[in-house]
Amino acid sequence: MRLIAWGAPALVAASVLATSPVHAAGDAAAGKKIFARCQACHDLAADKNKLGPSLNGVIGRKAGSLPSFEAKYSDAMKQAGAGGLVWDEANIAAYLKAPKEKVPGNKMAFPGLKEDADIQNVIAYIEEASK
Repeated sequence: MRLIAWGAPALVAASVLATSPVHAAGDAAAGKKIFARCQACHDLAADKNKLGPSLNGVIGRKAGSLPSFEAKYSDAMKQAGAGGLVWDEANIAAYLKAPKEKVPGNKMAFPGLKEDADIQNVIAYIEEASK
């Protein structure tokens, strides 16, 4: 599936959201197990960056805008944020599904999660851990 550019109205892959709201069925406990794959590069502690930025409070944050990681973002991620990309649940779901399609040229090497349930669970875990 080809996604429309990040600045266009249709920001997410239809398959991610076709059956239900992104977080409605999310299981934070299951998401914590899946997030273990993310921990090599990301942390959920506030402003604790690793190879990638801290994901604490990422929901609602403009892409490429965490001040403590600003110098390390790819130009593509900074441009996505400048173009209006905000990490709401739908945009995070699309990014987790296909990072290189959602923000072409970003630095994240992770190829994406294939299962919609895994994506919903990771989002639920991020939401819970960021409280």
